[in-house]
Amino acid sequence: MTKVYPDFIPPSSLFLSALALALFAHPARAHGETDGPTAVASAPAGPRATFPGARAVVDIDRAPKRVLTVDLIRPPNDIWDRIRRGFRIPDITGDRVLDLQFSYLNRPEYLNRMFSRGARYLYYIVGEIERRGMPAELALLPMVESSFNPHAYSRARASGLWQFIPSTGQNYNLTQNRWVDERRDVIASTNAALDYLEDIYERHGDWHLALASYNRGENAIGREVERNRAIGRSTEFSALRLPAETRDYLPKLQALKNIVAQPELFDIELPYVANEQLLATVEAPVGIDLATAARYAGVPLEEFLAYNPGYNRPAITEPGQTLVVPSDREPGFSAQLDDFRQSGKGWRSYTLARGETLGGIASRYGLPLAQLLQINGLLERSLPPPGYSLLVPGKDVDPDDALAVSALLPASARAATRSGVRIEPLPKARKGKAKTPRRGFAKTRAGGRGTVKAGGRGTVKAKTSVSGKTRAKSRPHAVGKAKATPRAAKKPVARRKSRR
Repeated sequence: MTKVYPDFIPPSSLFLSALALALFAHPARAHGETDGPTAVASAPAGPRATFPGARAVVDIDRAPKRVLTVDLIRPPNDIWDRIRRGFRIPDITGDRVLDLQFSYLNRPEYLNRMFSRGARYLYYIVGEIERRGMPAELALLPMVESSFNPHAYSRARASGLWQFIPSTGQNYNLTQNRWVDERRDVIASTNAALDYLEDIYERHGDWHLALASYNRGENAIGREVERNRAIGRSTEFSALRLPAETRDYLPKLQALKNIVAQPELFDIELPYVANEQLLATVEAPVGIDLATAARYAGVPLEEFLAYNPGYNRPAITEPGQTLVVPSDREPGFSAQLDDFRQSGKGWRSYTLARGETLGGIASRYGLPLAQLLQINGLLERSLPPPGYSLLVPGKDVDPDDALAVSALLPASARAATRSGVRIEPLPKARKGKAKTPRRGFAKTRAGGRGTVKAGGRGTVKAKTSVSGKTRAKSRPHAVGKAKATPRAAKKPVARRKSRR
């Protein structure tokens, strides 16, 4: 009598189960069908088994090992596994997806840098997406928008991971002023982007159209949908009349989705990103500069600015702001911030009064004018209006840390600090000084024979002509325009022609 154990499965049953799984998961192809380079880079598929009488597509003995991502019972291996489980947007296919897929795969350094940047932010982004019940593909959208660079800035003035333009940022309550730009703040911009995506999905009821709207604008996509509907055409994304950038938007996301879904199929390895909280948020004390905060956190300054990219100036002077640090540094960081609060040191804001000059304020706070301008992101000829807030050091504050931060702030941050600031025009040429000839005309030798010499403002002095006669000088007029004789005005042109 055979003893039966509750957990024992006969080997024959295991073999049959494995064979059935292989048959249902990967049906054999028609005899004679082969895989070319295009098929290898197309929509991801698992390894196929070989059967008698059928041509092998992938040798199962050489197939890369992988853990099935459909097992929802076990916890995710890492953040990429967690993302794969939430894929819900219907796939798109086509040559453009393959082209973009190859383009990404042919730049492995860029791809790895983009994935590594995303490691800082993905846990928070994925958590928010799951909390709202949205598709996990949206966690890859910052790769398309900004390559996960929070300081990315476009010609259309779109900024941050999610590339908000100023008006859309205002519509979704992202603060934009001379001190902060929440379009670059990871937490604030992520919440706003997901709010926006929810709104445009509710309008169109289709994720393809919602994503196209995120790139092109919901009203523009709405007009194209209505146009197709009026002429009886399909209103799907592929049937719309769209500019090239928007036509490529979904294929880019699909190409990245394919790579993340099965990286071993393309012989690449995604950087390991633990599926755990990697960042902590701490309330910032008023007056601290970002270089000092980075030193307290034990993090290099450039990395600290990647965690806290939303600040336009090198120090924090308003209450209610927060700082993001790696979660394992949070206890020691918080303790040092408490010591900073008790010290009473730090930076503060100074409101410019009518009649005050930047040079006078720099002298009052013991700074060279150039350092005051750099810390506040101003140009040499900047003329800030009364009421403009300047960042100035408190007592016993070394400006070197703030100067180091200001040198690393993006150009968009410096531009924000100059909002509303007038630039002093360059001084005009003094009366009597020769003017530069207009472009396109040959230069003539000043004072030469048969030439016209530029004199004072609105004055033309005539020299002796070739014939030996002296022409009269025209007097200056009140409006600054000179009246020269027709013959005197034509002489330089005639001389220029004779030189050709």
